[in-house]
Amino acid sequence: MQTSQANHTGRSPWAWVPSLYFAQAIPYVVANGLSVIMYKDMGVSNSDIAFYTSLLYLPWVIKPLWSPIVDMVGTKRRWTVLLQLAMAAALLAVGLVLHLPAFFMVSLAVMWVMAFSSATHDISADGFYMLGLRQQQQAAFVGVRSTFYRLATLACQGPLVVLAGTLAVTLGDVHQAWSAVFFVMSGLFFAAFAWHQFVLPKPDTDQPVPSTSNPLRDFFGTFGAFFAKRDIWLILGFILTFRLGEAQLLKLVAPFLKDPVEQGGLGLTTAQYGIAYGTVGIIALTCGGLAGGWLISRLGLKRCLWLMVFAVHLPDLVFVYLSQAQPTDLATVSVFLAIEQFGYGFGFTAMMMYMIMVADGPHKTAHYAICTGLMALGMMVPGMWSGDLQEYLGYKNFFIWTCLATIPAFIMAALVRIDPEFGKK
Repeated sequence: MQTSQANHTGRSPWAWVPSLYFAQAIPYVVANGLSVIMYKDMGVSNSDIAFYTSLLYLPWVIKPLWSPIVDMVGTKRRWTVLLQLAMAAALLAVGLVLHLPAFFMVSLAVMWVMAFSSATHDISADGFYMLGLRQQQQAAFVGVRSTFYRLATLACQGPLVVLAGTLAVTLGDVHQAWSAVFFVMSGLFFAAFAWHQFVLPKPDTDQPVPSTSNPLRDFFGTFGAFFAKRDIWLILGFILTFRLGEAQLLKLVAPFLKDPVEQGGLGLTTAQYGIAYGTVGIIALTCGGLAGGWLISRLGLKRCLWLMVFAVHLPDLVFVYLSQAQPTDLATVSVFLAIEQFGYGFGFTAMMMYMIMVADGPHKTAHYAICTGLMALGMMVPGMWSGDLQEYLGYKNFFIWTCLATIPAFIMAALVRIDPEFGKK
């Protein structure tokens, strides 16, 4: 497989695919993961953290609504590089406002702009990927995309969190420490903008999609075709409930790991969190994802579904144990987090393949965007109430509840229809 050769646009995919998907991951991780750690460091309550950072999912929920605009106006290349410039500016702005008295709401507003830009960038970058590579290269570079996306997640939740924790101790100012981290990320995005402006190919096919005599009818027809799919209620039920437990758990992982032992947490420092969850955990998550993809390619999605549903949900019991035992040894905590993250990475592969199966057809790109929007909705709404629920129940009972909240996903897994051959090589 000659994946290292230049593609039909005269530019080697290795020059831009890794950097494009590394850049794509950063704002998503910032909005939905790093912001939780930062606000916890700055003394924001768990309920406010969970509610307001969950709202940052909204642009990914509703991005299918404006995806046709990206098709009809300008080129995918131009959208991609200009949105990277916008995200670089937004990251810089977050770093500049963290010392304001109203830093919480002001920084959230800036990050919402960043999230909107990131969701739109996802549309343009994924579209450009399909235009900039031949079909055979698209398949060959799927693994490269995934690997560099995960590497960016590792960089954000590992080294950058460790840097924030170290600077907070050195400088004696947590706001200044996190400002420095956002300045670093802004610099990375300015570099990405400059690099991609130079290196992204200019395929002849990267042109605005010509509008028909009735573009509004075409727009609504795309949505109508999705909701007319066979077993649409089962499709909606499976996508919306698959992450019901995780959606609530995810927003409270950082607060739980960082809260003092006397408040029910594990008392990790920010730097220790970066090691245990942001480094060891993300490495395990990546390994689980690779293993899940390999197994589906061998056996097909249908035969793997139940194993993967158990794998993605049962490790939530790790947090029940950690909240009951409250171990303080970093190595022990890291091992349990690695188990949980490996199971999640392994099992979540089933959801990704299921959405690809559902989206298959003449409106593949738009229907996949609808699927990911629905999945984001399934993360946003439960996450919004999770902070209040945790403060009411306490960590021990909250993590028991999140395990019970996985039951609907098991019920839906028993009902969905999957072609036995889907996913096999």
